[in-house]
Amino acid sequence: MSTEGHVAVPGGRVWYRVVNEGPPDAIPILLLHGGPGFTSEYLDSLEALANERPVIRYDQLGCGRSDRPDDPSLWNVARFVEEVKMVRRELGLERVHILGQSWGSMLAVDYVLTAAPEGVLSLVLASPPLSIPRWVADTQKLLDEMPVEVRNTLEWHEREGFTSCPEYTAAVLAIYRRHLCRMRPWPNSLERALAGAGYAVYNAMWGENEFSVTGCLADYDRTDRLSEISMPTLLTCGRYDEATPDATAWFQSLIPGSSISVFEESAHLSHLEEADRYLAIVREFLQSVEAG
Repeated sequence: MSTEGHVAVPGGRVWYRVVNEGPPDAIPILLLHGGPGFTSEYLDSLEALANERPVIRYDQLGCGRSDRPDDPSLWNVARFVEEVKMVRRELGLERVHILGQSWGSMLAVDYVLTAAPEGVLSLVLASPPLSIPRWVADTQKLLDEMPVEVRNTLEWHEREGFTSCPEYTAAVLAIYRRHLCRMRPWPNSLERALAGAGYAVYNAMWGENEFSVTGCLADYDRTDRLSEISMPTLLTCGRYDEATPDATAWFQSLIPGSSISVFEESAHLSHLEEADRYLAIVREFLQSVEAG
C-alpha cells in the first residue's frame, strides 16, 4: 500500500510517498536523498524494506515533484533541517529511523545535532561527506588517478568557464562512471533522479559537479561534533566511493558505538550497485536496534 501527498515547509510544499506492507505498529524509516537537489527517485529500491515497516521518501524543496521557488536564500542547511522537522511532524513520525544518503547524511547529522529531536531510534549514514575539506582532498586524489586527457579537459573548461561544453560533460561522466555509479547502464531510478534534479539548489549549495565544491557547503565539517551522536549509527560506503572508505572509517571512529559496512563492488550508490546485500545489512541493523 502506498500513499502520496504534499507537506507545507518553509518556502513551499514538498512531495512525499509512504509505502507500507508491514505490521501497522512497525517503526518507520525516513529517507533523505542526496544532491542537494537530486530527488528521492534513486532511493526507490529501499522501498523493499516496506514489507517490515513504513518507508517514507520525499523530494526536498527545489527538485522533483516538490515546489521550485526562485529564491536563493532558501538553499542553506538550516532551512533543510526545518524541512525535516516539518515532514516528520506532519506525517506523525514520533519514533523513526533515518537513512541519509550523501548530502542526505549531512542533513541527517545536522538534524540530530541542531534540532535535538526525540524519537530518532537510529541513523544510517550512506556515503557520508561529513567533512568537505576531507572530501576535497580525497576527491583530488581520485582525480589524479584519472587519465590525463580527462584531467586536462576538466581543468581547461573550468578555468575558461566553459562548463556547459559537451567535452566537459563527457569528462565529468567518465569520473562519475568510476566513482558515482559503476553499473552499466545506469538504473532507471538514477536517470529519473538526474532528470528531475534541481540544479539551482545543487549549484548554490555544492557546485558544478561532485568534485568541485564551491557552494555554501564548501566549509561544512562536523567531525568536531560527531561524538555527540548518541543513537545507534551505521555508516556505509563503496570501495570506489567519492566518500572514501578511509574517510568513512574516520567518521565512524568519532561516533560512539557506531559500525561500518564497506561494499566492495560499489562506488557512491551502494544501495543500487549491491542492492540485495545493502538491503540485508540495513534490515539486520534496524532489527538489532529494535531488539535492544
